[in-house]
Amino acid sequence: MAQKEEAAGAAGAAAAAEPAAPASQNGEDMENLDDPEKLKELIELPPFEIVSGERLPVNYFKFQFRNVEYSSGRNKTFLCYVVETQAKGGQVQATRGYLEDEHATNHAEEAFFNTILPSFDPALRYNVTWYVSSSPCAACADRILRTLGKTKNLRLLILVGRLFMWEEPEVQAALRKLKEAGCRLRIMKPQDFEYVWQNFVEQEEGQSKGFEPWEDIQENFLYYEEKLADILK
Repeated sequence: MAQKEEAAGAAGAAAAAEPAAPASQNGEDMENLDDPEKLKELIELPPFEIVSGERLPVNYFKFQFRNVEYSSGRNKTFLCYVVETQAKGGQVQATRGYLEDEHATNHAEEAFFNTILPSFDPALRYNVTWYVSSSPCAACADRILRTLGKTKNLRLLILVGRLFMWEEPEVQAALRKLKEAGCRLRIMKPQDFEYVWQNFVEQEEGQSKGFEPWEDIQENFLYYEEKLADILK
């Protein structure tokens, strides 16, 4: 497997220069997707922008969350989150939503701590679950480590669709440090993708279409699961 593209600026410039005709991404013919022109429009957002909301468009999910073998063209990070805040009396308040980035400014992981959960009340306990299209880069892992180090009342579970640049020693070391700091890391199973589909993806009004797993979803999950286990052992 190859890793996610890391040069967002170059990718954005290349995308801007491409014609509007459907292009091949990740070895997949764009015509095989539901609406290639709409998908191209959705993917090419302006740089230097953090987008947030409650549910992401269907085509975002189908393209960006797919746990592909080669992830060329997937220059963003999509982060769906569930934050459970528990008071001392046992009352739990849950919030959910998603963030996406352009890898040009703050990544989605850092944007979460800057905009969604910028401060922590020491009287509360925070259980946070992320469903992320790809695993954190080394810089984002460092930000997570710093937050966990100073926030003892925060528990974080990160489920990722793909491993980002997993062959790089720097990235491997960063993932191991996250584990050592108490952050739980896991590769998304097919059931996790279905959960994201049901809870974070826009559904047509008046109907809820069931999740349709792609052909290699289980195979790619097992591949990434083995790689992550090798890295973290």
